[in-house]
Amino acid sequence: MKKPGILTLNLIVICLLSLVGLKAGAASVITTDSLAIFMEGLSSNEKFMGQVEVMKDGKTLYFYGTGYTDVNAQRNTTANSKYMIGSVSKTITASMVLKAVEEGKIKLEGKLSEFFPEIKHADQITIEQLLNHHSGIHNLTQSPDYTAFAQGKKTKEELIDFIVKGGSDFLPGEKAAYSNSNYILLSYILEKVYNLGFDQIFQKKIVEPLGLKFSQFGMLKSATIQPTRSYKYEAEWIPMPTTDSSIPMGAGGIVMNAHDLATFITALFDGKIISMSSLEKMTTQKDGYGLGIFKTAISGKTAYTHTGLIDGFNAAFYYLPEERLAYVLLSNAENYNLDKINKTFLNISLGLPIQIPSINQYKVEPKDMASYTGIYTSEINPLIITVSEKNNKLLAQPKGQQVYSMDATELHTFTHEKTGVTLLFDPKAKTMLLKQGNFSFSFTKKE
Repeated sequence: MKKPGILTLNLIVICLLSLVGLKAGAASVITTDSLAIFMEGLSSNEKFMGQVEVMKDGKTLYFYGTGYTDVNAQRNTTANSKYMIGSVSKTITASMVLKAVEEGKIKLEGKLSEFFPEIKHADQITIEQLLNHHSGIHNLTQSPDYTAFAQGKKTKEELIDFIVKGGSDFLPGEKAAYSNSNYILLSYILEKVYNLGFDQIFQKKIVEPLGLKFSQFGMLKSATIQPTRSYKYEAEWIPMPTTDSSIPMGAGGIVMNAHDLATFITALFDGKIISMSSLEKMTTQKDGYGLGIFKTAISGKTAYTHTGLIDGFNAAFYYLPEERLAYVLLSNAENYNLDKINKTFLNISLGLPIQIPSINQYKVEPKDMASYTGIYTSEINPLIITVSEKNNKLLAQPKGQQVYSMDATELHTFTHEKTGVTLLFDPKAKTMLLKQGNFSFSFTKKE
């Protein structure tokens, strides 16, 4: 895997640390090299591929890109690489809906029945309830037959019919529950009021006004542009299938690079997309939901955020209005707890002393791997776990679940960073102890 230029990276880190005012006393905790070493460690240990950008006052303080946009073709990640941003698309779609409200195209209190009367309770559901997930409309991605349905391109009629069949989970306004269906419907509403395709509306309302160069709807491919591929990790990077953008629509179909997304978020909070009064409505939380955005706290400071996950792509942004600081992470392959990366960069950006996470791994001799492999059962836990080896990596697969690639952390000990699961083996006794949080279960290898 390609490693970044250390000199360039260090210069940017020095700029970042000086601009945010990190005091010299913190040098004992973080040096100008330590962040580069951390990101290099993620890359070289096959933990992360993608981009990270920090922007302050609309100017890039830090950018890091690593890995490949196509592993088989060895196509390196660059600053121009584009990623599916998943549900982060909802923040953009919400801003376009609020823009339509400002232009008199729709009203927040308007009813869904004006556009899709066939949806259950449509005469009670408002545009605002779609935006803040109070509609009660069932989340189509949680339907048991969604995987079979989401194959290939779908028409609006097919999507609406699928949503109609999903029905309602509760009465409109009764409570809040996250539903991708809400934003698919909002996408079609935008198309109807503007008499344009969603891709054209995105281009006209967001891309062109902000001068975004690496943003589009859907992972398009042309003779000169190759799309970014996404991967899951099972001792090696395995390509993931891609959902056609006609299915997630404005709920998850937008593609951007980190710089464009940071630019959009900054412009949104600067009042360059919608008015400040509309932004206030957008960021107001009800039952923990804003209009396409969530409110949180970073080291005691107010922040707004959204995350996204689609087909192996991960995305996250945080915006701290007091600091006018935007942080973006986009990934097409990860085998690590991404929240640790987010917290590391955010705390550094805020000038807080931190401890860079360690990525050191214990080296297991290939001849010793066989002592761990086998099928493990427990008298107190119904899981049946198959432990296998591939490329000198340990793989654990509970029956009926996905394969988890385990990292050796010390002798006879393997951990899955994302789930917090640790497996401790006793090869002589042919036992395995599974630990997760405060729970632990003993397993025995079947003869």
